[in-house]
Formats: sequence, structure tokens, C-alpha cells
Amino acid sequence: MQPQKIKKLYYSISEVSEITSLKKYVLRYWESEFKELKPGKNRAGNRIYTLEEIKTIFQLKKLLYQEKYTIEGAKNKLKALKAADTQLNLSFEDMRREDTLMEIKRQLIELQEYIHNNHDKK
Repeated sequence: MQPQKIKKLYYSISEVSEITSLKKYVLRYWESEFKELKPGKNRAGNRIYTLEEIKTIFQLKKLLYQEKYTIEGAKNKLKALKAADTQLNLSFEDMRREDTLMEIKRQLIELQEYIHNNHDKK
């Protein structure tokens, strides 16, 4: 019998930064731009994120970095997605897996370009 993963109720900004591969300052900036992203604070005054907020961060990352939306465009698209209740029904693990695959794809494209550019120099 495999041990079950215990999901935390709240995650620190450092943990969210690591999970999403985003810098902390990017997360703080997005908080100021997107009303859907308002983490609470613990007794020490540190940000605490829920799984729903992390899902929203993954969605924003996809809209801004992969689909190349502007901040305003991402705000409108996120509103539309929430109204249609699509894409946000993915589990946290599904969103993290999708994000990881897109990151691997981006890195492979960069590697391919690097190899191609260095091969031409020979």
C-alpha cells in the first residue's frame, strides 16, 4: 500500500515560486494586477496561497507566457474562463504536469536552436 500524499491547505510564496517556476517578484506583481489572485497572510504577515490560487497562477502563466496575452487580455480571458468554468476544473497535478511539459518543450526548442547555431559556425 502506497502512502497518500498529504496536500497542504496553504503554501508560502517560496513554495509557490518553486512549484510554478516563477520568481517571487512576478507573483507579487500579478497580485497587484489580477483581482483573482489575493493570497491571505499568516500571523507573521507572510503570504499564504491556496491550491485554487496556485491553479489561477498556472492559468495566468499559460495565458501570458504561452498564449502571449497582454495583462489586459489575460484579465478578460481569465474572467471568461471562470464564467465558463472551463480549464480551471483541471486538478492541481494536471496543471502542474501541463506546465512542466510546456517548460520542457521550451527548453528543447532553445537547445535545438543552440545546436543549430553552433553547427553552422563549424
